[in-house]
Amino acid sequence: MDIIFGLLGGLGLFLYGMNVMSNGLQKAAGDKLKSIISILTSNRFMAVIVGAVVTMIVQSSSATTVMVVGFVNAGMMKLTQAVGIIMGANIGTTITAQIITFKIEKFAPIIVGIAVGIWIFTENRKLKQIAEAFIGFGILFIGMRFMGDSLRPLREAEAFRDLLVGFGNTPILGILAGFAITVAVQSSSASTSILLALAMEGLIPIQSGLPVLFGINMGTTVTAILSSIGANKTAKRAAAFHFLFNAIGTLIFILLLQEPVYRVITALNPDNVPRQIANAHTIFNITNTLILLPFAGIMVSFVKRIIPGEEDTNKGIKYIDDRILETPSIALASGIKEALHMGNNARESLEASLKGFFEGNQKKVNESLEIEKAINELESEISTYLVKLSNTNISNRNREIVDGLFHTVNDIERVGDHAENIAELAQYKIDNNLEFSEVAIAELEEMSETVTRGYKDSLTAMKNLDGSLAMKVIELEGKIDVMEKILRVNHINRLNNHQCNPSSGIVFLDIISNLERISDHSANIAMSVLDEIKAKNK
Repeated sequence: MDIIFGLLGGLGLFLYGMNVMSNGLQKAAGDKLKSIISILTSNRFMAVIVGAVVTMIVQSSSATTVMVVGFVNAGMMKLTQAVGIIMGANIGTTITAQIITFKIEKFAPIIVGIAVGIWIFTENRKLKQIAEAFIGFGILFIGMRFMGDSLRPLREAEAFRDLLVGFGNTPILGILAGFAITVAVQSSSASTSILLALAMEGLIPIQSGLPVLFGINMGTTVTAILSSIGANKTAKRAAAFHFLFNAIGTLIFILLLQEPVYRVITALNPDNVPRQIANAHTIFNITNTLILLPFAGIMVSFVKRIIPGEEDTNKGIKYIDDRILETPSIALASGIKEALHMGNNARESLEASLKGFFEGNQKKVNESLEIEKAINELESEISTYLVKLSNTNISNRNREIVDGLFHTVNDIERVGDHAENIAELAQYKIDNNLEFSEVAIAELEEMSETVTRGYKDSLTAMKNLDGSLAMKVIELEGKIDVMEKILRVNHINRLNNHQCNPSSGIVFLDIISNLERISDHSANIAMSVLDEIKAKNK
């Protein structure tokens, strides 16, 4: 029981340390992670590099591939881009194994102590985040020491040693063991650390360690497969590609390359089994990528045959997916994109409602009312997503931006509501054949064009983080307030002079009131842009 408790405790510390280190690195990287993802193109070589770099930062190939499934499901990434990221993730995850084998665990308490001191006493945000990463780094090695110490008594257990040696004689058993452990702990880095702990205690020879290592690489694909359940076809294809890629690589190494790899790693480190396993891990994933990258197109075609059908297009949610929350800085960028998508829906609804009114177009009225339903659904989904994002380990600066985004989403939803109101007034005008004077129509057209322009500018300012344009929207809102008062007085005078019938007069006043409120919400969005700029410059 002491062995089991010690192993579980050490594994827990290892996973916790890796999580703390990952969070610290992600915070320190911040917006650079968004930049890394944004350079993605259809160039698979670039995608491989990006996948490796992102995985080094998040410290988990499983997290990266799950995030990729989220990107694909949200429509942010094509399958052709995703395959390169997946290949690169396999390479990036080998860094953890390489770090572990340097055997610096005796310095781990010192690293944690110094890093905690810096974290407590420094006021510098960036230095605090780097210190957090080093705290996790130290805890990770303390966990490795716990695992090694707990496994040491097994040196005397002949039956256990014979079992591990048997993996070399029957590779399929080693592959199954590595696969099962990785599925159980849901982390290839954790299962690799267990394998390295066994090697460090002299419990497993390299001939047995290689099949287990191949099984670990197979097992890591299960996380993405499970994540793709309930996702769209394209996301399922990305998960299937990950499994196919690792499965083919394992077959190539077991049947053709195991002996050459064994010779290389033993030549590099003749008497150091942990280093041999770490090097084999790196060689396996780099070689597998080099061999299969030219055939990625064929493999994509194959998974499309396995999972047939057209690539899904999401008419509602486009950019957010809970899987992306694994990397908060990228998740925030996705939330902003989704809010802009919702904002453009509200713009379309507003334009359709105004056309419905001015042209007496029933189709445009129906279109506006239909879009409003999608806006309400988007508002609910985005708000839920932002709540989850605010509960992740995000920086204070990004938390301020998330808080502002809540208000922006609410403002956009209210714009949609006012567009719906105008559509209903247009419907009333059509149903009752209401007539308006040429002067009244001209005034409404002028105000509606000004309000629509201001709302479009607020979305543009939000998209480009344009402070000067945001200021123009705020200034325009004051002019629209004056315009609304003048038009209200003018129309009341027309009513008093019997130049307009009362029913038309009520509709006129309701429309300018709704337009003025839309302008208010445009100004609110512009204010949020200025707040975001201020937060980013802190």
